[in-house]
Amino acid sequence: MATSADRTPSAVDLTGEIEVLGRVAESSNLAVIARVSTLPDAHVIYKPIRGERPLWDFPDGTLAGREVAAHVVSELGGWDVVPPTVLRDGPLGPGSVQLWIGDPFDPVASDVVVDLVPEGQTPEGWHEVLDGETPGGRAVTVVHSGADDVRSLAVLDAALNNSDRKGSHCLRDRDGRLWAIDHGVTFSPTPKLRTVLWGWAGECLTGADRARLERLRSALADDMDRARLLELLPEPDVEALALRVQRLLERGVHPYPSHDWPSVPWPPL
Repeated sequence: MATSADRTPSAVDLTGEIEVLGRVAESSNLAVIARVSTLPDAHVIYKPIRGERPLWDFPDGTLAGREVAAHVVSELGGWDVVPPTVLRDGPLGPGSVQLWIGDPFDPVASDVVVDLVPEGQTPEGWHEVLDGETPGGRAVTVVHSGADDVRSLAVLDAALNNSDRKGSHCLRDRDGRLWAIDHGVTFSPTPKLRTVLWGWAGECLTGADRARLERLRSALADDMDRARLLELLPEPDVEALALRVQRLLERGVHPYPSHDWPSVPWPPL
């Protein structure tokens, strides 16, 4: 049986009739596991706009559009790490519909992207983020993988101005491919980057990531690509995206954590 991990983005059709299977209990906004008739062997996560919890720093009813815009930007720049996502109507009203990576009812072990280790015992090739303490009082360190695809995800997050990159939002499928999910609080015109992927702060961007940013900059100057984003985001958010991309290219380095905004989401995992 085909799974979500077997499908390439171009092969995914999310336009079929939605069948709701159940609610994702741990989600802060309404999110449901569902199937679409055009993908009988896969699952999707459907996030209706009517179930979005109001936030003080994002306009009401815009989180679903931001989820879809993150997929569009990931495609335009060539990152291809955000699962196929569309904005469409459904049984609970309009919302975002995203391909579920793997099987929500039969999870499998996969490579961990972000982890907790005993304090001071960061594995070789990994990066420390912060030290902390478990509820039981054990000293631990939050670490993340130093893999190239994770580094590229950190660059995408800087472009998106992602204010909630938790460890659980970084997934590897059965084939080891990296995916990134949960992009409802992105694209704010105000700097809000909050992530667990700070391991390359201040280091030069790789040639591959500069090429992705250049590709995205060109797309943002294209009327058709820009129009796609303006259907999903307020115009100031699209303008701020273009400015962040330009600044990343001009500075040529991974950004540092801000002193004006919490730099790591809570919980980090």
